[in-house]
Amino acid sequence: MSDGNFNRSLLPHNPFQSGLQAGRSQGRMHAINAFKEFLMKFHPDLDEGQFLKQLEEFRQLLSKRIK
Repeated sequence: MSDGNFNRSLLPHNPFQSGLQAGRSQGRMHAINAFKEFLMKFHPDLDEGQFLKQLEEFRQLLSKRIK
């Protein structure tokens, strides 16, 4: 007869928080890669320094919005 206690090891593992973090990280990575492709396609005249500066500004904007 159960007294209401249960063994937590028998419950399914549900790593919600780590999954959420991984999803955000993956989303950020995909957004940065898409922005790189955008810059290469629509602004091929950017030199390496300007390209990196635009990419860093985008990363900062993205970090402010995705926390």
